Amino acid sequence: MASPLLSEIHIPVAATPIYRVYPDRVAFGVIYRQGARMVHGILAAHVPPADAVDLIQDVFLRAMGQLEGLREPGAVGGCLATIARNAACEYRRRARPGVEVHEAMASVKPTADAFAALDAIQALPEAYRETLCLRLIEGMTGPEIAERTGMTHESVRVNLCRGMKMLREKLT
Repeated sequence: MASPLLSEIHIPVAATPIYRVYPDRVAFGVIYRQGARMVHGILAAHVPPADAVDLIQDVFLRAMGQLEGLREPGAVGGCLATIARNAACEYRRRARPGVEVHEAMASVKPTADAFAALDAIQALPEAYRETLCLRLIEGMTGPEIAERTGMTHESVRVNLCRGMKMLREKLT
């Protein structure tokens, strides 16, 4: 039986993992397209933006080997989020002491306001930091964040509300 073309179907990350239905690199590409923004947002909450882009590849290389062992179909987003958090922790352990985020981002040339906002976001507690990065940097909606990370809609809403309040206080 021939499988349908991937362009003819849409399987959200929280649904049956597409790699089980179509176990090839094209199917993994669908997972990449659906999860890359979330992974980048999580990494941006923990590491300098220039390094976050590089770490995305590492996260998906690790995921390629780990997703086959998932027992829960809806766990793809949570698995990707966990791998991204672990990659950020490893990055921080390997990071050279004394190198500031501003030095690592010298080639990006963002405004002073962008630096202040990023510094303020990175100073927030992890739960708020990640949700805010997914919302403000990646442009994800609350339901998208919930679907991709495995969080409940209520948790995302509360984290965004509290995180924005804390961010406003830090920036004023």
